[in-house]
Parts: sequence; structure tokens; C-alpha cells
Amino acid sequence: MERIDINNEETVNEGKIAAIISHLWIVGLVIAFIMNLNKKNSFTSFYIRQMIGLNLAQFLNGVLIYELLGRTAGLIVGVLLFICWFISLFGAFKGEEKLIPYIGEYFQKGFQGI
Repeated sequence: MERIDINNEETVNEGKIAAIISHLWIVGLVIAFIMNLNKKNSFTSFYIRQMIGLNLAQFLNGVLIYELLGRTAGLIVGVLLFICWFISLFGAFKGEEKLIPYIGEYFQKGFQGI
């Protein structure tokens, strides 16, 4: 029989709403960050780091990819980023720390202080 870590379950339950809110673009990210300031929640922090990275990637896509490689390349990257966003949002709803494929680990390491 698998043992459930009660502390982890409580952490997820306490941080789930803020983790989901962090997926609502920049405004939701700021709200989740503020919600997480007083009582740090590791689950919420995980998704805040994911969304900071994803928003940064989306910004860079708009500024660099569209400008340097063209509209089609920017659109393809945009669709891939949307799929990553959806995967992350689905993980937050399920209460799992779901890394964004390929780049999620870099976001977790790069924004570790959050």
C-alpha cells in the first residue's frame, strides 16, 4: 500500500488556487506572487516559477522569433508555448508538480529563489 504524505497533500491543497491563478497571464502571475508572499507554499512557488519562465518565453517569442525568423516561425513557437501552458495548467488542477516539457527544469533552476 502506498503511503500518502499528509504534509505534501496539505501543501498542495493550500497552494492549488494560487497555482491555478498564476496561469492567468501576467496579472494572475502577479496576484499569485502576492498571495504567496506571506506564507510561502512550495506548490504555488513551483507554478509561479513555471509561469515566469513561460511568460518570458512568450515575450521573447513575440520580440525575437517573429522579428528575426518571421510570422510562421513565431506562430509555431506560440502554439508550442500554448501547449506547454495547457500542460502546466492541467497539472496544477490535478495537484501535481508537472514540469513543462524540455524547458520546465530550466525555469525551476533559473528562478529558484522564488
